[in-house]
Amino acid sequence: MKVKTQPRQKQLAKASRWPFLVAAAVALIAVFLAYGPALHGEFLFDDYALSYTLPTAASDAPAIGVRPVLQLTYWLNSQLSGDDTFSYHVVNLLIHCLASGLIFLIVLRLVEWSGVEKSRRTVLAAFAAFLFLLHPAQTEAVAYVAGRSESLSTMFALAAFAVFLYRRETAATWPVVVEVLALFGLALASKEQTVALPALLLLTDFWWNPGFSLRGIAGNWRLYTVMAVSAAVGMAFFWRLIFGAKTAGFALKDFTWYQYFFTQCRALFVYMREFILPVDLNADWDFPISRTILDRGAIVGLIALIALAGAAWILRRRFRLAAYGFFAYLILMAPTSSILPIQDAIAERRLYFSILGLLLIAVDLVSRIKIDRRQLAYGGAAVVLIAAVATHARAAVWASPMALWQDTVRKSPNKTRVRFQLAFAYYARQDYPAAIQKFAEAARVGPPRADLLLDWGLSYAALHETDRALEKLNEAAALTPTAHVYSQIGQVNGAAKRWPEALEALNRAAAIDPNYALTYFYRGLVYYSTNQCGKAVQEYRHALALDPATPDGPEALRQATACAAGH
Repeated sequence: MKVKTQPRQKQLAKASRWPFLVAAAVALIAVFLAYGPALHGEFLFDDYALSYTLPTAASDAPAIGVRPVLQLTYWLNSQLSGDDTFSYHVVNLLIHCLASGLIFLIVLRLVEWSGVEKSRRTVLAAFAAFLFLLHPAQTEAVAYVAGRSESLSTMFALAAFAVFLYRRETAATWPVVVEVLALFGLALASKEQTVALPALLLLTDFWWNPGFSLRGIAGNWRLYTVMAVSAAVGMAFFWRLIFGAKTAGFALKDFTWYQYFFTQCRALFVYMREFILPVDLNADWDFPISRTILDRGAIVGLIALIALAGAAWILRRRFRLAAYGFFAYLILMAPTSSILPIQDAIAERRLYFSILGLLLIAVDLVSRIKIDRRQLAYGGAAVVLIAAVATHARAAVWASPMALWQDTVRKSPNKTRVRFQLAFAYYARQDYPAAIQKFAEAARVGPPRADLLLDWGLSYAALHETDRALEKLNEAAALTPTAHVYSQIGQVNGAAKRWPEALEALNRAAAIDPNYALTYFYRGLVYYSTNQCGKAVQEYRHALALDPATPDGPEALRQATACAAGH
């Protein structure tokens, strides 16, 4: 009997898939092992400002507005697991894996264009992809739920770049234009910092054409014309973010755009150092602003950047990939690290996209080492293994608020916000004596804000130290008179059976914000405790009408109703 065999070409194609499938499986296992400590990590810091990280904030429909694609992914997580963080972290890791696969494809194409010998290209691209996947500087964007804005937007941007690089025609056809723009739109709808992608495409078209010519840019007129028109339309959307946001943009009052630029002349070297030597990673840098070009060595950083850019241009033919990588790094960092002021001068998650440029520099330098392919693979694997161990340790820090803020306080001891977050971590654990001590330490570092004083006061209230609690709560109200603060003053007075003072504070809270449900719930407690059950029923009903998820609201209403019926 004659056995039918596949043509040799199909057999080879099938066999060639196995190394990639094995590599993908290894990558998936490696990233889950490296980030294992954070898989069940708690919500942290800005996670609580997201729309869907808490069951009380979850909605039956995804939010439409700023970053809708990102919000959709959070909504899907909330529907899947509510306040269980596991699904959030798993999605973050899967996004990170996909981004790593795209890095492999991008680097593979660029090392081919740079003339690296064929036998070493796959090893070098795999090294870059695995280093991207397991570099400890990536932990903030991956282990932190709110860091998904960086990884998701970058994943879409890298997909658009890969489509651009692997197009069949030199000049992008309309289908390619549509695909690139669609992916770019998804990136922007996840986070705005990927706006740098068009500049990267322009650099690529210029850099990899013979003689560094503009012919590639001219040939892709379709893509760049549509992008230019889209940019003009999109500017109307970003205008509010650039000129009206409180924590970023030209409306920021803490420093000017040029002071931010001077500061970033120093900060860009911090990111480079973190890539080369990722030690002392910090969730909240205490990085001082350079108020003048001479302040804190900003002029040295500026001169060094100009010198490096000049050297990259002069050596562009000899070190083509590395020089391209340096300019790509500057372009991808530009939205967050140039002249647009952002309240935090440094945030490690900003390196997530721009690390591509640094990886290309590393790949160029490694490709010049005179060793055989196997030795190159072993050396790269050793570097990646060291990075994975460091990532595992860093992921453990991101696993809980206590671990994160204890680590951050050690590295930024003079930053009030950091000490406040550590104090709140103790408060959340109901370790109120320790929380009070940490709140006091935070207040000594810098003038306390209203939210710090509020939580400080509530810590005293939990220990039934009413007078001290009211002292801090009243200080908070003097700084920021909100319905929430006055409702807490009313609640603390009520717990101490100071009924007139409680009602006075709650009435003031209702006057400030008539739609704040807890005001009416606490007022119901006062009336119920003073045997005014009919009034208590009215207050509880009002609270539940404003917020059906008011804690203990239904049970309180049932008891008050029974009490009123008994009278």
